[in-house]
Amino acid sequence: MKTFTNTFTSTQTWMWQGFPICYQTQGTSGPPVILVHGFGASWGHWRKNIPVLGESCRVYAIDLIGFGASAKPQPGEKITYTLETWGQQVADFCREVVGEPAFLVGNSIGCIVVMQTAVTNPDIALGTALLNCSLRLLHDRKRLTLPWTKRVGAPILQKLLSYQAVGNFFFSQLAKPKTVRKILLQAYANGDTVTDELVEILMTPASDPGAAAVFLAFTAYSSGPLPEDLLPVLPCPAIILWGTADPWEPIDLGRKLANFPQVQKFIPLEGVGHCPQDESPELVNPILQDWIRELSI
Repeated sequence: MKTFTNTFTSTQTWMWQGFPICYQTQGTSGPPVILVHGFGASWGHWRKNIPVLGESCRVYAIDLIGFGASAKPQPGEKITYTLETWGQQVADFCREVVGEPAFLVGNSIGCIVVMQTAVTNPDIALGTALLNCSLRLLHDRKRLTLPWTKRVGAPILQKLLSYQAVGNFFFSQLAKPKTVRKILLQAYANGDTVTDELVEILMTPASDPGAAAVFLAFTAYSSGPLPEDLLPVLPCPAIILWGTADPWEPIDLGRKLANFPQVQKFIPLEGVGHCPQDESPELVNPILQDWIRELSI
């Protein structure tokens, strides 16, 4: 079976805090761009964007620690799986591998990561592009606004999953091709884009030792920064793209993020789901190219 990696050059490895980090890169000239995936994904989720952006930019797509082909150390021993950790990882990658400030592009929870990167390291961000930003609706400070069923149910589920045997069993049931495909068909408005290749991209890292522990560590994570915490202190301009058919991060709530002065544009993508870079790259790629070009002049 031909996999998506056949269309790319070999992935590269960068050592961070003693752990191997996987990344993909394309492009030899132009401004640098770092692409940051969402929860449970990897650089492969940007496979439809890397070649196009690489025509005019130097593109780097990184696997956050705990995901993709990057190391998955036991939570709490040498690494805590928090947005602050991932933000520092991206900042260090920018300094050590890219070697100069970059445009930061994220999807879902990756949006929080790139904003955290920029806020704590204002010297390395030329701009941030947020694609269907995670609203972190299960955050401790957000629960009070949720219906009582979700407000009570989420902590109970988190408590159950904290028991190792229960958590590992839950993950083993979740990490099956049929289940992954079903979840993707919820997240993607166009079911035709949920391909065997996409399922493979998400499934392969799930078999790595440590993958279950990372997943369960993040499901228990209800603190850290919210987008409305980071946007007011963002030291660079931002644009927001949002699929209108996203069932997980409602665009009506997302539109409120456009009220912050750092946000130059809020661009709805009609009929697109939670991962627009993969579902509708023909819409996303030109927007990102124009945005980078405008800010590079």
